[in-house]
Amino acid sequence: MIIAVMSKSAIVIGSGFSSLSSAAYLAKQGFKVKVFEKNAQFGGRARVFEENGFKFDMGPSWYWMPEVFEDFYNDFGKTTSDFYNLKRLEPSYRVLFNEKDKLDLPSKLEDIYALFESYEEGAGEKLKEFLAAAEYRYQIGMNRMVPKPSLSPLEFIDWEVISGLFKMDLFNSFRSYTDKYFKHPYLKSIIEFPILFLGATAENTPALYSMMNHADMALGTWYPEGGMHEIIKAFISICEEFGVELQASSPVTKINSAGDFAHSVTVNDQEHYADIIIAGADYAHVDRELLTEGNKNYDEEYWDSRTMAPSCLLYYLGVDKKIDNLLHHNLFFDESLDEHAEEIYINPQWPSRPLFYVCNPSKTDKSVAPEGHENLFILIPVATGLANDNEAIRERYFNLVIERLEKLTGEKIKDNIIYKKTYAHSNFIEDYNAFKGNAYGLANTLDQTAILKPSIKSKRLKNLYFTGQLTVPGPGIPPSIISGKIVATEAAKEKHYVH
Repeated sequence: MIIAVMSKSAIVIGSGFSSLSSAAYLAKQGFKVKVFEKNAQFGGRARVFEENGFKFDMGPSWYWMPEVFEDFYNDFGKTTSDFYNLKRLEPSYRVLFNEKDKLDLPSKLEDIYALFESYEEGAGEKLKEFLAAAEYRYQIGMNRMVPKPSLSPLEFIDWEVISGLFKMDLFNSFRSYTDKYFKHPYLKSIIEFPILFLGATAENTPALYSMMNHADMALGTWYPEGGMHEIIKAFISICEEFGVELQASSPVTKINSAGDFAHSVTVNDQEHYADIIIAGADYAHVDRELLTEGNKNYDEEYWDSRTMAPSCLLYYLGVDKKIDNLLHHNLFFDESLDEHAEEIYINPQWPSRPLFYVCNPSKTDKSVAPEGHENLFILIPVATGLANDNEAIRERYFNLVIERLEKLTGEKIKDNIIYKKTYAHSNFIEDYNAFKGNAYGLANTLDQTAILKPSIKSKRLKNLYFTGQLTVPGPGIPPSIISGKIVATEAAKEKHYVH
């Protein structure tokens, strides 16, 4: 007797890291998976474009937590080196405070301890103590808390997690915690800089996020040769190996439902059916625009009350000369971090004297710029929801950062720019349906952590799940990869299939 076995099917909306991660894990578990991407290129914010011999990564440029990538590849019988050559940067990055003072963070811990000691007596030993606590938080956080789906508080009834919470400093601010260890403003800036992208000021961010300093200093800053989009290509390769069907230029305009189930999505006026639907597109957009009124997870008041991580004003520049006084990663801290953070989070407005970041990947990778040229990516963190990111605003901030860039590096750059493209709020909304033009998702504040984040599972439809930077574990490439795995694991447990 022949028994027909119905294959399980899944649709994934979007093709960023969380979407590709969930697609790969579902396909490995026997699902027939389709990925629908609204843009012409896969990768979400990690897309790439080429102009005049320059290759620009459009979004993520920092490769931290390499073990998360390696764990993903290992789950599919692969390793990082199967896809790209990973290089640890030395120094990790440069921080410029003024025309005379700059600090290059070494890649070796012993050298970092010595560097801190050179600025403040006793700071080397203090940093060892600080990083030991940061490592503990990292291990508890990444191994015991981050992988949880956060569907119920009962998930956290785990002695190791509960006992660890007392050492996690959930209720102390990052600023007050840091002040116990360091006094020199340069050292405090180094410790606090990742906070600018987490979604709150140092005073309003829990001290547990010192775990990011362990990722920074102990685990190091890396670069995949060929650029960050090589990671997306690796993920796509794994998806295709497991039979995932990927369709670009295919925006999902509606999630269709019947009873307690989402049975299909509408793409280019056609319905596509599946047993499971994973929304990896912007969570707020899916919830507010793709679902009918009775099937939404949250109301408008909920979304308007969310605290968002920053948006960005970006410049992609091609320069027809070499620039001596930049490293691969460069942080310009010649203005007040506190003032800039307040203008992002406390009193949202276009910043008066913003800090900014410059990525110069051609320092490491000759393939991203023509011979004798430099590839520059400039990023200014700004508040979400700002209006009028018109050409006048973009040009104003471009002139501001170029003037400071030239002053702090002692290099003439503006007259040598042969290619320029800008990117801001309206572009994030147009390309990614990004809620309030956000670039980094939901802020990692205490009241938006774990079970307090938007749920990965629909409250109304039994087979609809959400993944990405607006849900658990949070923003960033490694958390997004983990998010995809969490959601695929939970979705695969679904016992009621539509078809």
